[in-house]
Amino acid sequence: MEINVRDDRKIVEVWLTNQEKQDEALREPLKDLYQQYREKKYFVAVYMSGDLNLTEETSALLCHNRKRLAEQEVRRKRVRTRQRAGAR
Repeated sequence: MEINVRDDRKIVEVWLTNQEKQDEALREPLKDLYQQYREKKYFVAVYMSGDLNLTEETSALLCHNRKRLAEQEVRRKRVRTRQRAGAR
């Protein structure tokens, strides 16, 4: 487990491994930590290790985002083209 407190941004990051995320006895005391920082108006982010292939999932996410960007650019071009045609 790794806990990073970023006072400058009012964020607490809690990183759990696969084994730690399944250990209820370990996670239960963390609830007090979460509450303590929430009362100070900190954002508590808990990151749990996953079971999927990181390389494959990251690649899929990047491809998805690239596709969305391309689709958005096509839409923007269509809108600009319509606006120019309407201005004439």
